[in-house]
Formats: sequence, C-alpha cells, structure tokens
Amino acid sequence: MSFKSILQDMKGEFGSISRKGFDVRFGYGMRSRSHRVVQDSSVVVDAFRQSCWANMPPELLRDVLMRIEVAESTWPPRKNVVACAGVCRSWREIMKEIVKTPEVSCKLTFPISLKQPGPRGSLLQCYIKRNRSNQTYYLYLGLNQASNDDGKFLLAARKCRRPTCTDYIISLNCDDVSKGSSTYIGKLRSNFLGTKFTIYDGQPPNAGARVTKCRSTRLINMKQVSPRVPSGNYPVAHISYELNVLGSRGPRRMQCVMDAIPASSIEPGGVAPTQAEFLHSNVDTFPSLPFFRSKSTRVENFQSGPLSGQKDGMLVLRNKAPRWHEQLQCWCLNFNGRVTVASVKNFQLVASSENGVGGGQDHENVILQFGKVGKDVFTMDYQYPISAFQAFAICLSSFDTKIACE
Repeated sequence: MSFKSILQDMKGEFGSISRKGFDVRFGYGMRSRSHRVVQDSSVVVDAFRQSCWANMPPELLRDVLMRIEVAESTWPPRKNVVACAGVCRSWREIMKEIVKTPEVSCKLTFPISLKQPGPRGSLLQCYIKRNRSNQTYYLYLGLNQASNDDGKFLLAARKCRRPTCTDYIISLNCDDVSKGSSTYIGKLRSNFLGTKFTIYDGQPPNAGARVTKCRSTRLINMKQVSPRVPSGNYPVAHISYELNVLGSRGPRRMQCVMDAIPASSIEPGGVAPTQAEFLHSNVDTFPSLPFFRSKSTRVENFQSGPLSGQKDGMLVLRNKAPRWHEQLQCWCLNFNGRVTVASVKNFQLVASSENGVGGGQDHENVILQFGKVGKDVFTMDYQYPISAFQAFAICLSSFDTKIACE
C-alpha cells in the first residue's frame, strides 16, 4: 500500500469523523478557524475507535504521521498536520514530538508556535492588514508572493482608546478580539503621549515571571467570564520612542527592552525562553499557580517596568538608523524588496550595543522589520529570538499616534 493511498485513506477517515461530531474548520482567510485549539470529545473518540486506525502499531503510526508532517510542509495543506493532532490524545502527543518549534523547522503549525521564537538565521515573512473602520489589525503568514489570497491567519488585534492610555487587545480569534475571550493571549498598552509601550503576555513567559495586577485583570476576575481565560498580565517587553526634532519629516528613534529574553540569546548557542503550551486558569488542572485561586493568594503587585528592575542581562533592540538619499531626497533603508512605500512607520530592529555581548556584524542582523507595501497593508518579517506575538505587538506600536514625537 503506497503512502499516497494511506494518506488518502486517512483523510477519508478524518472526513467521516468530522461528520460524526469533529466540527473544526481549517480555513486560512479572514474567517479562518485553524488557530483554535482542538479539543477532545466523546463523539470523536467513539468515531475514531470504530475506524481502521484505532489498532495501528505505534511504530507504524509514528512513521505515517512523520510522512504526513514532511509532505504537508506549507499552508493550507499543513492543516492536515493540525487535524492529525486533533484526532485523540495519543496522536496529539506523537505530533507534538514530530513537529519542531519554529526555531528549528521555520514553520508555524500550532497556535503555540506564535509564542515561540522564530527561525534562526532567516526571516519568517508575514504581513499585517489594517481595517480602519473598526480599528482592527490582522496578522497573516504570507503563502505566495504572487497570490491574491489573504494567506494563513495568525493573530488579530483591536485598538481600544481609554482616557489615559491606549490598549491593543491581541487574540487568536479574528471574530472575538476581547479581553474576556478564551482566545485572548496578550495586549499592548501605550501611555497618553504614545511614546512608551508595554507588551503584556496572558501567561508567564518563564518560571520566574511576575504578574501585574491592573484594572482589566480585576474586571475579568470579578466577571468570571470563562474558566479558560488567563487572569494574569506579564510584562514581557517595553518600547520607547524618542523625541524627534525634525517632527514627521524625520525618521523615528525607538528602543525595545525584551524583559523575558536574555541578551545572550543572540550569541551562537544562546537560548531564548520557549513556551511549550498554553496554560489555562483551571484551578484543578494547575494547582501550582496560586494567583488563579483568589485575590489574597496572588503574587505581589508589579509596576510597569522590566521584570528584574534593570536592563542588565535583557535583550535590547534599537531601530537601524536610515541614511539620507540625496537623489531621492528621503530617508532610506534596505528592506530587500519587502517594503515599497515610504512611511514614517517603517523600521528595522537590530541588537543594540547596550547588550554588551558579541559585536561587529552580529549587531547589524535584522531581527524584525516592518514596512508599508500598500494602502493599509504592511509586511512584518521576524526571526529568533523574538516570537510572532512579540513582533506583532512591537509593530502595533508603530501604528499609534506619537503626540510628543511628531
């Protein structure tokens, strides 16, 4: 029996299971649902037990799943890899072992991939679409440069203006971008002037992370909107824009302090924290997280600022200074064809010399670049050691109005 026929047979079984209750849609446009976490159900398990794959030897099953993972390497066909992980718990555990992190595979497969560092040595190409009417931003994984399709949906963010600040709520669901959603994963908050921003993660980026208590966190705890909503805000990065004496005519100057990423991560062999799975605020499932139980047991309040109180040891990024082009009479950066429209929002981030590690050409390697390619369309390319979530949040800060800088 050829591998092609095996794969076709498995797809047929998936279709049968889907019709019996495994109702998951794997689109890749604006209405995509492939980013939702796949859950077990008794109907699915019963349907699967009746299929011919229930008693497959583990060695053969692993071999088949490995072949599927290799064959379906790009989206949208890669939805079959996600489908395999959603069949049952044993299949999911095998797929979690087979599918490597973006750092190694250079691929985004499961939703948790958006919280994991990008590939080493190459930029992962994405783009952002802005909807001005509802102040919403959508992040997509570019599938084909020549394609007119939206691409693979990754994240969505909605701008929420408040009296003293602005919040960008980030969600895995493009239709439910709210703090009370079970797909909420974090937010970006700015000060009144739009010069300083803090990126908050909905779950701890590492074992030593401390939660920040704020008004939005307290509201969620009061409403008890969902047992799956993470009730913590963990500061993972701080972004600052400096005063520009040339106003809107000159380039912006920005700096990002990545609280959760050590400066040594950009060195050969350096390691950045990698989240393995999403945590949910279920007390019975996660008794080791006491701040989910009551207000009295939460960890101490933490003001906006780096987790350790100092920038020492944290990765610091700065924007690459553009050069003035005499013939074009404008500031220019080399985006290698990924940016086509001049805009004050365009930037490239590289490691700052403040990190105190390495030197020379390593500090000129672009870690994140963002730029305009059309009306309300922007490219976003990132690599190790930052994640798609962190890169998206940093790019959102460029959209915000800079009252003091422009």
